[in-house]
Amino acid sequence: MEAEIGLFALILALVVAIAQTIVPLIGAYRRDFNMMTFANQTAIAQVLLVALAFGCLTYAFVISDFSLLVVTLNSNSQMPLLYRYTAVWGNHEGSLLLWVFILTIFGAGVALTGKNLPATLKARVLAIQAAISAGFLALMIFTTNPFARLNPAALDGQELNPLLQDIGLAIHPPFLYLGYVGFSITFAFAIAALMEGRVDAAWARFVRPWVLAAWCFLTIGIALGSYWAYYELGWGGWWFWDPVENASLMPWIVGTALLHSALVVEKRQALVVWTILLAILTFSLSLIGTFLVRSGVLTSVHAFATAPGRGIGVLIMLAIVIGGGLTLFALRSGRFNTRAVFGLVSREGGLVLNNILLVTIAGTVFLGTFYPLIIELLNGEKISVGAPYFNQTFGPLTVLLSLVVVIGPVLRWKRDNLKEALIRVRIPAVLAVIVALIIAALFGKSAIMPAFGLGIAAWLIFGSLMIFATRMRLFKVSGARSWQLLRSTPRAITGMVFAHIGVGMLVAGVASVSAWEQERILAMPKGDSIEIAGLSVTLDDISLQVGANYRAERGLFTVRKDGEIIATMSSERRFYPVSQRVTTEAGISPRLFGNIYIAIGEEAPRGKWVVRVYWHPLVLFIWIGPLFMALGGFISLSDRRFRIGAPQGANKKHLKVAL
Repeated sequence: MEAEIGLFALILALVVAIAQTIVPLIGAYRRDFNMMTFANQTAIAQVLLVALAFGCLTYAFVISDFSLLVVTLNSNSQMPLLYRYTAVWGNHEGSLLLWVFILTIFGAGVALTGKNLPATLKARVLAIQAAISAGFLALMIFTTNPFARLNPAALDGQELNPLLQDIGLAIHPPFLYLGYVGFSITFAFAIAALMEGRVDAAWARFVRPWVLAAWCFLTIGIALGSYWAYYELGWGGWWFWDPVENASLMPWIVGTALLHSALVVEKRQALVVWTILLAILTFSLSLIGTFLVRSGVLTSVHAFATAPGRGIGVLIMLAIVIGGGLTLFALRSGRFNTRAVFGLVSREGGLVLNNILLVTIAGTVFLGTFYPLIIELLNGEKISVGAPYFNQTFGPLTVLLSLVVVIGPVLRWKRDNLKEALIRVRIPAVLAVIVALIIAALFGKSAIMPAFGLGIAAWLIFGSLMIFATRMRLFKVSGARSWQLLRSTPRAITGMVFAHIGVGMLVAGVASVSAWEQERILAMPKGDSIEIAGLSVTLDDISLQVGANYRAERGLFTVRKDGEIIATMSSERRFYPVSQRVTTEAGISPRLFGNIYIAIGEEAPRGKWVVRVYWHPLVLFIWIGPLFMALGGFISLSDRRFRIGAPQGANKKHLKVAL
């Protein structure tokens, strides 16, 4: 019964979405207040209907209703309850339903919180959001129905991919989708602005909180995905330049550019056309990521589909959104003739350079990701673009961006002097050089590159802290006065400092792991030891374990330093009988200055087991850094200026003038 209720709710949601697309647009054209406010009620009705459908599908997974095809293909009665729950979005149909659910949540968010929005702008934003929702609802209902029945019902299911039977799946995809789908709001605002032919500082204030929220969620989602790959796949790495990983990275990079560009629109009424274009491109890249995991063009643990036909609907959506958005942009962007004069050396100039570098970085990732697919499409030849390409293109551009990240915030609006600006950052520059020289002196000539990388990290961290020191007038006034000045710092500035410190921490982690990672692979009998990074790792025992739906060989290890036990660890090699798959559960001992990472492999001859042991220095900074970045974003979002888009009464005033 839950299947029929869920499907009926989706059909009703599609009808509501179509009505929400048409009626408010007509109302905005006619300046009919009742037709425009119709979007508020339909947005709320839509989220309630999709929530009902999502609840029905979740219930079917939890009770193991194997009369549903999607449950049979992606669940099993022996799976723990948590993984039956997360299996709801561990497949194509369920993940698409989660996507639409989050889409409707954001739409309802605009309806409930956009009281200060001009009536015509709000109506158009909600109509565009509903059009996107209608497209995905139609795609789901007519091509990948999550409530399709199986007759006769199966006795049991085929099980969720064992790699996805992990707590990471419970939190990684929802955060990732909150980021992906959150950018749909900025897309809707951009298209609505093109329709209205008007963008001003108020528009930027309306958009920036949504951009920032989506960016924060996507940052957390990417970081969680990276950590999941690190501990679950057993490869010992944190990023593999997998095309699907890149698909989430590209909208994040362009979204970062959009976040900074919108600031220029708000402060100086400049970069209007560029900001609208970035809003379109960011959501377009989010849809491209959706297409990659659902089209069958990629073989990846992240991919939900292996049949190309499944991606046709998403490809059509992609063509409509990107093609329609860019076409409207080409036709209407010429109407935005706002100009703001500013010097090359200025805060605006720094943000422009920031945008150029970010978009160039995204372009290099896009080229490396799609070039092999294009070549295969043209002549059938399979080629691969690996880490060397990405490292050699991504790295230098990121270094240049790091310089801009520190210098940009100290520049004055409109016009500044480069020499004076460089003097303002002399202290972080000196400290960064000192850090680099210390690293080079400690580790010798072989440490030139990591010394440079850690110097860049120090530049970012000290340069960010310098903003606090400057505002506090540190050592120039009393301690009490400095503390008072720090407490009065706007949250938007505090958030920026935290975010930029997070970037520095990420750079420090990447530089350290890339330079000083150690790996040992050995076939070990019980009682044997491996020496790595001044540590001794001993295989104490191998035991057989039985889980809810798997059998495992568990290796028990003792880690010693100078003969003293500092950690006891375990690693498992699991076999899942239902899907006949084998996975590795790595053992990780996290430490402030590095992780000990152990992965046990298959049994070797003469009573030995293949064991891989890694030493990953400062690797935790790779994930703590992005969490700092997201924390900075949320701190900025809590700033009152982000929560106020326009004065009270602006909505009615705008409508009155329009009428």
